Amino acid sequence: MKERQKDLKFLSEEEYWKLQIFFANVIQALGEHLKLRQQVIATATVYFKRFYARYSLKSIDPVLMAPTCVFLASKVEILECEFYLLELMDCCLIVYHPYRPLLQYVQDMGQEDMLLPLAWRIVNDTYRTDLCLLYPPFMIALACLHVACVVQQKDARQWFAELSVDMDKILEIIRVILKLYDQWKNFDDRKEIAAVLNKMPKPKPPPNSESDQSSNGNQGNSYNQS
Repeated sequence: MKERQKDLKFLSEEEYWKLQIFFANVIQALGEHLKLRQQVIATATVYFKRFYARYSLKSIDPVLMAPTCVFLASKVEILECEFYLLELMDCCLIVYHPYRPLLQYVQDMGQEDMLLPLAWRIVNDTYRTDLCLLYPPFMIALACLHVACVVQQKDARQWFAELSVDMDKILEIIRVILKLYDQWKNFDDRKEIAAVLNKMPKPKPPPNSESDQSSNGNQGNSYNQS
């Protein structure tokens, strides 16, 4: 996440959050338009976040990177040669999501009909944060289930107490989820995102071939004159 500090020289933390929400929404909308499964959309979002966890926003325009991640995540078949190439490029396409552990936890709790739809939507929302980069999927699933229990007024304290898990970590995740919703409820992307995008550091433009040729031509003239 070191590269993020460079971006925060241009953006406030709140503006960076809004960018995360916006581009996650872009990936979600594109995936739904293409009728992709939610797990594919979630994988595309993780690819996007993994990239910008290692590189600044100005390295590659996120407007280009978002559909690229959707394309990569939606490929049905990856040839062995492609895996080898990606491995050499230090890329990892394996992504574990909270959906499977969430389903197991809800079934164990015996509240599948009551809690699963809401908890599933909360898991979807977590991809607008960095939680998928910072915590294992089972912890994110538990945190989302905890929030769903509170919203549905389901007393699950005994069930959580019997888990062999660091509840402090679960509470950390819950705080991030609540912060997301607090930021999100006040965020009108149609009104605000244009200004935030203008502040976002931009990639350096590629060299202009015409200007290069002109420069070389002028340089040649200077040599001739000398």
